[in-house]
Amino acid sequence: GCPRPVMAAAPPSPPAPGGPEPPPPLQYSVLLQHLVGEQRRPRAWEPGALGGIPSPPKSEEQKMVERAMESCAFKAALACVGGFVLGGAFGVFTAGIDTNVGFDPKDPYRTPTAKEVLKDMGQRGISYAKNFAIVGAMFSCTECLVESYRGKSDWKNSVISGCITGGAIGFRAGLKAGVIGCGGFAAFSAAIDYYLR
Repeated sequence: GCPRPVMAAAPPSPPAPGGPEPPPPLQYSVLLQHLVGEQRRPRAWEPGALGGIPSPPKSEEQKMVERAMESCAFKAALACVGGFVLGGAFGVFTAGIDTNVGFDPKDPYRTPTAKEVLKDMGQRGISYAKNFAIVGAMFSCTECLVESYRGKSDWKNSVISGCITGGAIGFRAGLKAGVIGCGGFAAFSAAIDYYLR
């Protein structure tokens, strides 16, 4: 039963002069540089690598509907309907604030009846709606054709189609009006496109 003598642990011996040197201790700042700093390598995002939900193949009916909705005819029809509604609302609004609605030049002191005012508002609304519908359809169809021809979707499509639409509308009143319409409509289209993008 005599206790064994406890031997003290020997200190680590220094490396031999010709041997390999131990690696330097890992510093916290170096680790951060590799994790969130400039030396971090971003991983490519691949949804399929995470086991995403596989989408079923599209049927022929779905493809046909998508092609129809992306066609120039559908876009022109949609713009025509939107222009008709917007133009009708604008016409009714301008007729509502116009003091000459129902005005009779033969009897300037006569107050127009509500029926006359509503009739004039309806006529002006229909007139504005037709004009807006034609302009909207022309612009949308022209922009779609220009985009298909160029193969790009940028602000130049709006400017070119605006110039064509404005010129076509203005040429009915002459060459000068056509040039002014082309420039004005192109500038307006560029401003709207810049604001929306």
